[in-house]
Amino acid sequence: MDANNLPRYRVLTGVDDAEFCKRVSAALDLGYELYGSASITWTGTSGYLAQAIIWTKDEPTPQG
Repeated sequence: MDANNLPRYRVLTGVDDAEFCKRVSAALDLGYELYGSASITWTGTSGYLAQAIIWTKDEPTPQG
């Protein structure tokens, strides 16, 4: 893997809001695939999400 390329496995985390959804959508647009279900926890004031994504293509991952 080139040092500038994104890893094949990533976990995106963040507050349950539109920005988190945009980050996951952007990764899908790059060609990543969801790996399992999203996980959510309650922090007392808001939800906090985690979503694993993987690169399954036989080509280098995108530049990060």
